Amino acid sequence: MQKNQEFYKNRRRIRPDGKAKVTGSLSYLTDLSFSNMLYGKILRSSYPHAIIKSINTDHAEKLYGVKAIITHKDIPGLNRFGIVTPDQPVLCEEHVRYVGDAIAAVAAVSVEIAEKALELIKVEYEVLPILDSPEKSLEKDAPKLHPEGNILHKAGFKTGDMEAGFAKAAAIVEETYQVPRQMHAYMETEGGVIVPEKDGAITVYVGTQHGYKDRFQLSRILDIPEEKIRIVSSPMGGSFGGKDELNIQPYGAVLALVSGCPVKIHQTRKESLIAGLKRHPMKITMKTGVDSEGRILANQVNIIADTGAYATLGPAILDFSVEHAAGPYMIPNMVTEGISVFTNNGVSGEFRGFGGNQVTFALEGQIDRLAEKIGMDPNELRRRNIRKVDDPGPLGHRIAPTNGAYEVLEAINKKLTIKTNQLKDSPPNDKWKVRGIGTAITMHGGGLGYGRLDPAGGRISLSEKGKIEIAFGFEEAGQGILGVIETIVTEELGCAPEDLSIVIGDTALVPSSGSTTASRGTSMVWHALQRMKGAFEQQILNKASAITSVSVSQMQLGRGGVFSITKANSYALLLTYDEIAKQINENETIVVSTNFDFPTTPDPVDGGHFLYTFGAVLAQVEIDLLTGKVKVIDLDQSIAAGPVVSTMGYIGQIEGGGVMSLGYTLMEDALMEGGKYITENLDSYLIPSILDVPFSMDTEAIEQLVEGDPYGPRGVGEIGTVAVAPAIAKAIHHAIGYWPTRLPISSEEILFASSQRRQRQWIKVRQ
Repeated sequence: MQKNQEFYKNRRRIRPDGKAKVTGSLSYLTDLSFSNMLYGKILRSSYPHAIIKSINTDHAEKLYGVKAIITHKDIPGLNRFGIVTPDQPVLCEEHVRYVGDAIAAVAAVSVEIAEKALELIKVEYEVLPILDSPEKSLEKDAPKLHPEGNILHKAGFKTGDMEAGFAKAAAIVEETYQVPRQMHAYMETEGGVIVPEKDGAITVYVGTQHGYKDRFQLSRILDIPEEKIRIVSSPMGGSFGGKDELNIQPYGAVLALVSGCPVKIHQTRKESLIAGLKRHPMKITMKTGVDSEGRILANQVNIIADTGAYATLGPAILDFSVEHAAGPYMIPNMVTEGISVFTNNGVSGEFRGFGGNQVTFALEGQIDRLAEKIGMDPNELRRRNIRKVDDPGPLGHRIAPTNGAYEVLEAINKKLTIKTNQLKDSPPNDKWKVRGIGTAITMHGGGLGYGRLDPAGGRISLSEKGKIEIAFGFEEAGQGILGVIETIVTEELGCAPEDLSIVIGDTALVPSSGSTTASRGTSMVWHALQRMKGAFEQQILNKASAITSVSVSQMQLGRGGVFSITKANSYALLLTYDEIAKQINENETIVVSTNFDFPTTPDPVDGGHFLYTFGAVLAQVEIDLLTGKVKVIDLDQSIAAGPVVSTMGYIGQIEGGGVMSLGYTLMEDALMEGGKYITENLDSYLIPSILDVPFSMDTEAIEQLVEGDPYGPRGVGEIGTVAVAPAIAKAIHHAIGYWPTRLPISSEEILFASSQRRQRQWIKVRQ
């Protein structure tokens, strides 16, 4: 009972880095400064597609204060990067494929001088035809953007007999959905400081989601051993997937080695927008059929993804979209075909939800339309097709048994009944405002999936200072991993937060724990502690027993140290952790480490996941019929992701993800025309402000797992973003009878749809 009470307190504890972040006292990596530090700037391409005829740096080199200028000739090793496929030039030799391509980089004594030096670098181009859409890239006579062609990746899935399924359908809906290029818009743009060390080593103080992977990539680029590269990656001001790939690290590293000085590069928001990753724009066509009882008989899906100029994780994102095209439903006849296409647009890559958001908008839109067509409540239609506890995954592969889909559906349906009744009782007072309510559900696979290296690990020790030191290779990107680690460790060991020293985000100090991506951090910390706690506790108690001669069976770890257990089952502090540490001699250590892989399906399905979370969303909107403005006033979510570790962190992830997806649904689009960004800064790229946050955001955590489930808590970093868009779209339809098919949903189309509705009503009255 006492342990349960402590765990409940732990779950509601304020995160360790919370106060410093709220007060602004926390220093990010871009705040660092070193003596003799130079400032770096990167020259990007003037054109989205061109051949470089010549690069002349003579005038820039003569500018006072310039200490180093580099081009592709100065890259010591592999002049390419890419987290899986190294296809993006660090500095282009001759072919530029988008406006973010780097041509040269400068280090100078000030930012202003570095910027002036960029202006003095003369580049002569031969402009090439621009492929600014997948359709253009797929034309027979389109120029090849890469030697292998303009198709990055194809993915698909097929089961059952599609024609037979549609032949039995009582209703069929075919629709094309288009989703935009979304910007991560993290608080801290890409940047940091790279410091040259002795013997050619470097320390890289730059925000990343994968320190060890960065180290590997930089080793190839710099042609130096990985052991000479230290990556310090925490804390950073946000990522959401955008810093999973290398960004400024190669340029700062080469400039630091050439100049012999620390080099800081911190991209402006405009530079970040041009060069940074974006969410994949996709065009998704779905044809779905149901029988008269609402059972889904067939679903045919075609996905075209604009991956931009380079690969990064484009193939995996397309695989994820294909996998989640059936969502949490059992569909007997299914054909999904996906293609990821190179264009001269900005690079599309990793983004919270990882391809699930796009395909879920389409799938849930189909469910709602089909329900209307056969006169059935949408959630009843969902209920009749929902996956059951022991059903296979969406690719027919074995997954961890779960009833999460049904549980979130039932939970959100209860909320729907309440909110619908409230709306009937209290409609808007303003005759020019109408309200509507919509729901949607989804599932989301955690981890990297079958066939992809997904290692994890951790280390726990008693430090010389008497602290229980827990070390992971994760990064703190604002997601609250420090709070998760603190909560899990104090619960599992019974110690106090003050007893801990948490070490993360530094390859010189931590083991490799895999990437800080794919909603895997919380799960991996929990799994690591399960593997380490017994051996660590035993080592501590053995040492305490040797010091005190008290039997190990009469001791246990607690807050502040080791406690003795009396015959009356009372507890007394026997030794503090500091006292134990002081008794450890030079030849002794108290340390336990572990290495393991994220749980994966035993079936050879490329990219197939094993652990899934489930989410359901209720959105209520208020539409101003005079302006077309859509205001989301309720955004409630029910989430099935196993036990909650940190209540504050859990709610923060779901609410934050919901608001981010609200922006994706109603306002965000990094527009491009002719391969160039029309939207160049946050003054014209709208993201939700505090005034756009819904009045009500209720997060319901469904914590129970299937009996015997050994996998513990799942991560919730992404699930709160995935089903928001279709829920808002359905709420709009409920309010004005209009089905959106394109994101973001503009005020202009709402106004047009509203006027069309009023015109139909007027004609009906006249008739």
